[in-house]
Amino acid sequence: MMYKGYIGKAAFDEEQHIFTGEVINTRTVITFQGESVKELEAEFKVSVDDYLEWCQADGVEPEKPFSGKINVRFQPELHRQASIAAKLQGISLNTFITDAVNEKIRKTVQASV
Repeated sequence: MMYKGYIGKAAFDEEQHIFTGEVINTRTVITFQGESVKELEAEFKVSVDDYLEWCQADGVEPEKPFSGKINVRFQPELHRQASIAAKLQGISLNTFITDAVNEKIRKTVQASV
């Protein structure tokens, strides 16, 4: 589910016989639940709206779903090899890493279908 840039992931809780979910693209914990898919989707939107209203009322900047910036730590040798590989291809290290992540995501998605 997606709403206002926030992504919700849900599962069925067999014990309680309800769907429970959480927003997965923020560090802030935003949860929701419902007894049907329709109710779950509505509660997801209510939870996102509540979060945004709470932020506004408290004067807090809402956490944006991912900025696109990431700090990755590599072993020095892997960093060196990636830099060399990027230069050999005539691309930036950032583009090289982005391409590698995209390829891994594509393979993961294909494997799960």
